[in-house]
Amino acid sequence: MKLGEIYKTVTDFGMKMDPRPADKLKKELLRAKKEYDGLDSGQKKFYDKERLIHPYSDTRMLFGDKETEVKTMLVGVDMEVGEVLLADRLREKGEKIDLVFAHHPEGIALAGFFNVMYMQIDILNNLGVPINIAESLMSERISEVERRVLPANHMRAVDAARLLGIPFMTCHTPADNCVVTYLQDIMDKKKPETLGDIIDILMKVPEYAESAKQNCPPKITRGTSLSKAGKVFVDMTGGTEGHKNIFSKLSQAGVSTLVCMHLSEDHFKKAKEEHMNVIIAGHIASDNIGLNIMLDHLETRAKIKILPCSGFRRFSRKGRV
Repeated sequence: MKLGEIYKTVTDFGMKMDPRPADKLKKELLRAKKEYDGLDSGQKKFYDKERLIHPYSDTRMLFGDKETEVKTMLVGVDMEVGEVLLADRLREKGEKIDLVFAHHPEGIALAGFFNVMYMQIDILNNLGVPINIAESLMSERISEVERRVLPANHMRAVDAARLLGIPFMTCHTPADNCVVTYLQDIMDKKKPETLGDIIDILMKVPEYAESAKQNCPPKITRGTSLSKAGKVFVDMTGGTEGHKNIFSKLSQAGVSTLVCMHLSEDHFKKAKEEHMNVIIAGHIASDNIGLNIMLDHLETRAKIKILPCSGFRRFSRKGRV
């Protein structure tokens, strides 16, 4: 499978698995087009035109020819300079690695990843949060994340890949869409009565069971195993955590339990103030689920050898996605 085909496949599948309605995705692309059309010719040459094709600014081909044939991928959650060097070392030992496939964004995908956070506005609105409130709070949070990313040395790993001649790409929100859709579907179908029931459901997922063996199981951080679950919101996509003041609005919209990858202390305190139940399913384990579902989809199109590293463990759901 060619590098360009892999990139298109993951972004297309990411849109299919996106928790937003299809018309919202179209509006997101129109928003980018309107932004682009409003620029003068000098500004347009600096615009990331991939944003006109798909809405995932944190997913990009970072280095390599799109015509490169990929038969073996080194896949991991965080693929930084060390992992690029690992790929080169494995090549020296005779393992033909055609692509470094990262989950967390690097390079241009890291520099612009805050743009993907706009999707949270529609997700919150779908849950019952008024659109004006969701937009106001998220716009403030997006600006905060943009300022945080500005000083990052985001090209380090890309430069290493370029110097070593190793194709490199990242797949962030498309994979996160896979895990959030997968888990929300389970919760909606099984309708767990208590937080303990949710933990039981999560522990039957192989990635969480594997993480538990490494002393990092899904954990109830607010509530008890006997607490009523009520309406469960699986919050695992949209770039990074939203605004810390959104929890009161979620509570008013009827959400009782949050199932998250992670939650900062400030966010946790706000959720606690609203008496919301919180389950931290696990960051890396949740990322593993999204990556595994995405790789299952890729493997329906081509036979690809996958070498897991950097916190990634391969579990297949072929025939079930």
